[in-house]
Amino acid sequence: MLDKLSAGDDVATIMSLIGRNAKAAAQELATASADAKAMALRAMADAMVAQKSEILAANAEDLRNVAGKDLLLSFIDRLTLTEKSIDDMASALREIAALKDPVGEVIAAWERPNGLKIERVRTPLGVIGVIYESRPNVTADAGALCLKAGNAVILRGGSDSLHSSQAIGRCLSEGLKAAGLPEHAIQIVPTPDRAAVGAMLSGLDGAIDVIVPRGGKSLVARVQNEARVPVFAHLEGLCHIYVDASADLDMAKAIVVNAKMRRTGVCGAAETLLIDSAAIGKHLMPILEALTEAGCEIRASAAVLKVFPGFKPATEADWRTEYLDAVISVAIVDGISGAIRHINTYSSNHTEAVIAEDPEVVTRFFNGIDSAILLHNASTQFADGGEFGMGGEIGISTGKMHARGPVGVEQLTSFKYRVHGTGQTRS
Repeated sequence: MLDKLSAGDDVATIMSLIGRNAKAAAQELATASADAKAMALRAMADAMVAQKSEILAANAEDLRNVAGKDLLLSFIDRLTLTEKSIDDMASALREIAALKDPVGEVIAAWERPNGLKIERVRTPLGVIGVIYESRPNVTADAGALCLKAGNAVILRGGSDSLHSSQAIGRCLSEGLKAAGLPEHAIQIVPTPDRAAVGAMLSGLDGAIDVIVPRGGKSLVARVQNEARVPVFAHLEGLCHIYVDASADLDMAKAIVVNAKMRRTGVCGAAETLLIDSAAIGKHLMPILEALTEAGCEIRASAAVLKVFPGFKPATEADWRTEYLDAVISVAIVDGISGAIRHINTYSSNHTEAVIAEDPEVVTRFFNGIDSAILLHNASTQFADGGEFGMGGEIGISTGKMHARGPVGVEQLTSFKYRVHGTGQTRS
């Protein structure tokens, strides 16, 4: 019998019950059929479309509650839902439903000289805790991806998006019920009390198998410092674009403006632009003019100011800043070698792009930089699980263990070995 929450429960009691319920649900999900999970995801999508007005009303309440708090526009952008964004969430749920089910997939198989047949097989991680700030879309993405991978998930969104997340959560619950899956497979922490985060970081008495933080630098730092379970770290997106002398100018202008200005508040937005010193005469000013015309503020290095004075001087802090705003720092570097040095010095190892036609430059860029995502002649804003064909993502992992880059369905699994014998014994 699953535990039930009741009015008046304190935070410790609430979180303990959520942990026990998630663990029980995870055991059921581990053997749930691919058809049942897909059915649940499609029903969730249908519920979101049907309850669009309720979700928008909840979101409007959240937006009213933050009005007058002098928050960054990027924060408000992430918090705000529209009819289109809800339709996009529903489409992502359907896309995830259509993905190949990873659970039980044989990743590798081989036979030993003694006749033992060995298989490496994908398995769910178990219970995943996702801690995120005011991004209500993460509620749908994370819930769907974890379910597809056979995991139970505990979602703790930001207090500023609590009403929006709960409205989306009700749609997810309807989908679970429609498919006959455990109701506690996806749980939203019902309290904004920060003690709930501490409880999750403790592991909820062994219930949580991995934590995924999705938010700003302070949140990720707290999770990494306090977590007693493994963490898939989604660090800041200090993303760079290097424009080589061999780059096509029109392409470079279009990519740079898109990478910076399409959505300035996303983690894939470019924050630093590096221009090849051999491209100053042809590329520098046209690109800076394109950015300025798009409404972007330029923070220029001393070398840039010598050529085109008038921009705001960049400080050392600018090279280490994720603006999440219509601001970009610009430096001149000595070719691909200089670009690699600068990026390896300041990057958060999230996403970097090179714009070049010289294949040797591209090869050196890909080999010399160890960020999770590297792009050639494409905008950094493609750093997104949906754009990678994953249906969505929980985040972009900048670590090197287990998951790296967009954390989608496959990254939310582990594996085990199945060994088949015919009576072998070891001497």
